[in-house]
Amino acid sequence: MPICPGSHSKSQHQAVRDTLDVISGKWKLVILAVLLQRKYRFKELSREINITPRILSRELQEMELNQLVKRTVCDTRPITVEYECTAHSRTLLSVVQAMCDWGYLHHEAVVGTRRSDDPAILASFQAV
Repeated sequence: MPICPGSHSKSQHQAVRDTLDVISGKWKLVILAVLLQRKYRFKELSREINITPRILSRELQEMELNQLVKRTVCDTRPITVEYECTAHSRTLLSVVQAMCDWGYLHHEAVVGTRRSDDPAILASFQAV
């Protein structure tokens, strides 16, 4: 049974490969997950995800080429640059959310305890 549109398994494999060509790597999905929350200035984004400016710059350029982020140069002194998700990248929201959910479940299954920032733990504290 096909799991994605396309009648041939080769087209399914190619669709997955195309997707991975755009979002693979150590940082792209992390950057996307953060930017799906709100706009960030370059330095702020670098600090938020603990990535070097050189690597962040390269990743953001690739993401901009693939229409995943929008870069806005602000008319300020000193010049600041803001990054935000595009409508195209927001189509990946369910993928990013599924990966976050799986990450929490995987951590609990492998380590044996929930992460301290697991939304399920935070919700139980708020209910009390």
